[in-house]
Amino acid sequence: MKPVFEKLFGFDSSKHNVRTEILAGLTTFLTMAYILAVNPGIFSALPGMPGGSVFTATALAAIVGTLIMALYAKKPFALAPGMGLNAFFVFTVCLGMGKTWQFALTAVLIEGIIFVILTVTKVRSWLIDAIPGTLKKAIGAGIGLFIAFIGLQNAGIIVNNDATLVSLGHITEGKALVGIIGLFITAGLVMAKVRGGILWGILATAVIGIFIKDPATGAAITTLPTKVVSLPHSIAPIFCQFEWSSILSWDMLAIVFTFLFIDMFDTMGTIIGVHQGAGLINKGNEEIPGVEKMFLADSIATICGACFGTSTTTTYVESASGVGEGGRTGLTAFSTAVFFALALFLSPIFLAIPGAATAPALIIVGVMMMPSVKTIHWDDFCKAIPAFITIIMMPLAYSISDGILLGVISYVICHAVAGKFKDISVTMWVLAALFICKYIFI
Repeated sequence: MKPVFEKLFGFDSSKHNVRTEILAGLTTFLTMAYILAVNPGIFSALPGMPGGSVFTATALAAIVGTLIMALYAKKPFALAPGMGLNAFFVFTVCLGMGKTWQFALTAVLIEGIIFVILTVTKVRSWLIDAIPGTLKKAIGAGIGLFIAFIGLQNAGIIVNNDATLVSLGHITEGKALVGIIGLFITAGLVMAKVRGGILWGILATAVIGIFIKDPATGAAITTLPTKVVSLPHSIAPIFCQFEWSSILSWDMLAIVFTFLFIDMFDTMGTIIGVHQGAGLINKGNEEIPGVEKMFLADSIATICGACFGTSTTTTYVESASGVGEGGRTGLTAFSTAVFFALALFLSPIFLAIPGAATAPALIIVGVMMMPSVKTIHWDDFCKAIPAFITIIMMPLAYSISDGILLGVISYVICHAVAGKFKDISVTMWVLAALFICKYIFI
């Protein structure tokens, strides 16, 4: 069996463990399964896109994209329709600009096709190589803070505050209490080096949620499902529903470009950050092995997702949770895809795990991704300032791509002001100019 795994998933029995890879896949699934509930909720604002159909399309996009990543790229990353990109699809393109959802799906399809071309011509790999090593290290730490921030929000430990933007929630009750208890349970398991500690932490936290109520509703944080199995809804109403009449319009050009921009740098940041946090980047040349295949898997997944009837499919930063559990090969991604397939039929069970239960996993993974900051030259402000901006802007702007863009801009400006022009490549000059134009005109 292991030789088959080696051929299919890049599994090496001398380095990897089947049980670890499968548990890592389940951990990744549990930390990103929220998209199965969130995506239909977001698309429910659009007439003609039934929630059940969007749920099925979301799962199918995740399954196909993650399988391509597993079998072709042989990497432990999972894909699904991206958060932020789905909101841009619904609230900006459709509700804000007044475009039909068919128009927006067409833009996603075109974006995916362009990404395939950019990947085959190695433009995307060239962009990664152009990012200085200092920023690559900062990206890993920034993503760590970002996903930890997501976890703190999901648990209600950090909440909205109109006066200060964010503040501490009511941590002695409700889901915040569940999240804090779960955090210390998960931390204890990880510190004790229990195999699958993050996963066991998620499950233990979900069980605790059964006994703690939400003070606002009086309902338990973890609600036991009333049924176990349900058949998937048909995607016929949204399958391949494209609108070709406006593909040459300026609106289409602007929308496609925005999708491209957000997706490219979100994916780039995730791949760099998770590899950096797991120590998988080649030391010396800072190269990421197999990056072209990962990008191609991401591109093809976007095309498939558009055909199924959902927004841009992208590589998920929550993959870091599975990598944190020891996942290193395509077997991890394959396991995640299998769990997404099961979710099509067992959605009541999987969706019963609340955000408060997965929050501790995201926080712990955030800790795991911080060591890369040790190798940043903090005494050299030309490097330290761009690195800090990259790190801090990801959680504060709630965007991996904005963190990268602002980091690149600040890197070029800091080195130019210091007169260190020889440290700025032509590519970085071009990227900084493009990114500045993006903030001015888009």
